[in-house]
Amino acid sequence: MKRIIIDPSQLELTEKVVSIKRVTKVVKGGRNMRFTALVVVGDGNGHVGAGLGKATEIPEAIRKGKEDAIKNLITVSLDENNSITHDQTGKFGSACVLLKKSPDGTGIIAGGPARNVCELAGIKNIRTKSLGSNNKQNVVLATIQGLSTLMSPEEVASKRGISVSELM
Repeated sequence: MKRIIIDPSQLELTEKVVSIKRVTKVVKGGRNMRFTALVVVGDGNGHVGAGLGKATEIPEAIRKGKEDAIKNLITVSLDENNSITHDQTGKFGSACVLLKKSPDGTGIIAGGPARNVCELAGIKNIRTKSLGSNNKQNVVLATIQGLSTLMSPEEVASKRGISVSELM
């Protein structure tokens, strides 16, 4: 995954809590309850990140998850239709997310976890299909992995040593 160092103070980030789970640890004295929050942050303009926060209280877990997500921000290359530049598959663990480029007017056709990531990344037209595991955390991380490996036509042309017009 390519992580680009971005100054989060310059971005207007919004956050979405994807899931909150109550986790129990059984100890000698009884059960210890903790909470795990999966949070996605993005600026709606090509920057998105996901993080996991764990704490004994829900608000604290959400705050920690947001901080972790800000540390893991990535940049997504978008085309003129506010869609992705090409079809891509993202994999994380046993989750696999298929991301397909769509024409203008399609909207976001995606399941819950992948939809949150796409909305906060600023993608307006995309079709996705979640394959394999439906674990929310793995689906979110697979979507982010797929988005981070996208390349703009300019990047591909420079790698191949040709002009963009020759590429198209």
